[in-house]
Amino acid sequence: MRIPLDYYRILGLPIQATPEQLQVAYRDRTLQLPRREYSEVAIASRKELLDEAYAVLSDPEQRSTYDESFLEKTYNPESSPSLPLESTATAETTATEAIDPNNPSLDISKEQFVGAMLILQELGEYELVLQLGQPYLHSRDSISLDKGHLGDPQLVRPDIFLTLALACLELGREQWQQGRYENAALSLETGQELLLSEGLFPTVRGEIQADLYKLRPYRILELLALPDETIAERRKGLQLLQDMLQERQGIDGNGDDQSGLSIDDFLRFIQQLRGYLTAAQQQTLFEAEARRPSAVATYLAVYALIARGFAQRQPALIARAKQMLMRLGRRQDVHLEQAVCALLLGQTEEASHALELSHEYEPLAFIREQSQGAPDLLPGLCLYGERWLQNSVFPHFRDLAEQTASLKDYFADEQVQAYLEQLPESTPAANNEWSVTAQKKAYTTTGASAGRSNGHSRDREPAVVGSYSSRERDRAAQTASLAGGSDRASVSGVSTLPASQRVASGTSRVAEPTTQAINSSGDSSVNTAVKSAPPGRSTKVRSEAEASRVRPASGVSTPSAEPGHLDQSPPGHLQRLPERRKAAKNRRSILLVIAGVVGIGLIGWLLIAWIQKIQQSFSAPALEGEQAMVELAQPPIPIPEADSQLIAPGGPLTQDTAQQVIQTWLSTKSQAFGPDYQIDRLDQILVNPILSVWRRRAQTNQQRNIYTQYNHQVKVTSVQTNPANSDQAKVEAAVKEEARFYQNGEINQALSYDENLRVQYELVRQDGQWFIKGMAVR
Repeated sequence: MRIPLDYYRILGLPIQATPEQLQVAYRDRTLQLPRREYSEVAIASRKELLDEAYAVLSDPEQRSTYDESFLEKTYNPESSPSLPLESTATAETTATEAIDPNNPSLDISKEQFVGAMLILQELGEYELVLQLGQPYLHSRDSISLDKGHLGDPQLVRPDIFLTLALACLELGREQWQQGRYENAALSLETGQELLLSEGLFPTVRGEIQADLYKLRPYRILELLALPDETIAERRKGLQLLQDMLQERQGIDGNGDDQSGLSIDDFLRFIQQLRGYLTAAQQQTLFEAEARRPSAVATYLAVYALIARGFAQRQPALIARAKQMLMRLGRRQDVHLEQAVCALLLGQTEEASHALELSHEYEPLAFIREQSQGAPDLLPGLCLYGERWLQNSVFPHFRDLAEQTASLKDYFADEQVQAYLEQLPESTPAANNEWSVTAQKKAYTTTGASAGRSNGHSRDREPAVVGSYSSRERDRAAQTASLAGGSDRASVSGVSTLPASQRVASGTSRVAEPTTQAINSSGDSSVNTAVKSAPPGRSTKVRSEAEASRVRPASGVSTPSAEPGHLDQSPPGHLQRLPERRKAAKNRRSILLVIAGVVGIGLIGWLLIAWIQKIQQSFSAPALEGEQAMVELAQPPIPIPEADSQLIAPGGPLTQDTAQQVIQTWLSTKSQAFGPDYQIDRLDQILVNPILSVWRRRAQTNQQRNIYTQYNHQVKVTSVQTNPANSDQAKVEAAVKEEARFYQNGEINQALSYDENLRVQYELVRQDGQWFIKGMAVR
């Protein structure tokens, strides 16, 4: 049979090789043994071809003759033998067809075929090896192989399958290096299937499988990056990704998928592939992973829900994202995302409260800067929300990367308005881990404060049953106006539109209470109490016989069934005996109390006398000479009052003084946010800009009937005084803060916490006292 080889290629030499180079190449090729899985027959066949090539090329005469034929075949293709006109599709004809007429070829015996295949593989001719060996896998040539045409079938057959599998392995690695990942996987899987079909060489199969595992992330990226029309390929990529997640036990799991990626590497891989997935695909994927549970998957699912809910005008998805953020809020600061969700749901009061709880200082600074001159932070939050969606959310989704985020278009959508109108009433604060908004009941009077400030009243408008109060709806209207909504207003001056339409239209009117709902003292709870009386209760009229049996003593009256009627008892039914017994019992009790007091006083007097006698026996001798005039009313050293300010000594800040300043701040915080709301005490330890932040938080809690009981432990770890200004310093402290959160007098365990914090404080000395002007949680 003829194969596309020549003696120079067998030894790995050029035609210009010297005799010394020929000898070195032969020695190296002989010492370079193939893999140990090959049989002795394959190794001997390979060695036979090496010896034949060296024997011809090492003899000058034979080499000269061979070179002439070699050059003639190379540069005169017409001299090459032609194939027979009628040829059958056998392994031998396939080998002949694989020969390039412009390249030299070599006649070998059938017993040398396995050795020739091994040499071709060593030369990197993997595709040629597959082309020559594939025919022996088919039924016809397989039968001839089993009959021993190429040698002992028990030895030759495994050698051929091994050579083909190794060719697939090396070809797959080449394609991997070229970035053709799916082709590489196909080559590797072909080699593995060859060995599995024969049950051969488990070590080689494991090597191929290891490469398939490591190749899997590259295949996923390549498949998911294909166009949307390639549905089957993209679906295959998602399936591979789900297999990896299952083996790793989640995105941040500790399972081994044998890809070689650490947890951090895999998180970067997930971040990289997000740009190839649509919002719907990410929602399905990450919501399923969040159930493991997984904090990372939950956060990514929140992004997908918000993006899809905003882009496709489905506020229900945003509501689901808000619920998932509540679970994340136990471990990390996600108040900024919660504020955006509440804003998109028209719950502006909850959005404002979430901003107050956030510690994201740079975004908050931007929001405050954009809200200058406004009564709240909603203008800045609207602008921040749009930019956040546009720059941080949409770019991570294949179908939203080019979409523009517009709050104006969102709130103007009819589907959004209909959903906001039909929002169910929010759950109580006990079930809501971050919202502390006091929800109103349906059809109750709202806007009392607005009515008092305006000095007049309007017809009462019932509050719509929903997840936000009328004050929230008013702020939602301001939100929509800031987002670019139309400035429509109702004709009568009082908005009669649904809640969601008021958000979209930008109206800022608030329903005011009717004067009939407020009594002369300004208390509006009277009508509420009347209306809240349960229906159906009535006083049954007793019969005369029953009334006569239960009438009380003379002079005591009870209301009858009819208004204005008094049931009086006759004077002959006075009960004197029980009153006398009661009076006697009272006198005995008084005597016992007096006797007890006298006895206690006597015992106390004896005890005092005994103590004075003991002190006199151990007292020092009397002082002689003139003594200093010390009086309690006029002490020689001024004693500071309990609430007086701390006077800081001059010079750099010491650790003891820093400890005292931080303890004073934590004590003041407990008083300002406690049930007594001593907010004015904040001025004694804080200065702007941090003073206005904490004062606003405390005032908000007071308005919502919220207070917190704190228990603090603090230890200052470092003090750094500004070298250029000794009146400025930075203090780092370890603070253990235990907080119990109360709303309407009832504790909220979901919002209560016990945390260890590391806080950096910025201190400044003014008028001899150290104040805190900034702080940040590390």
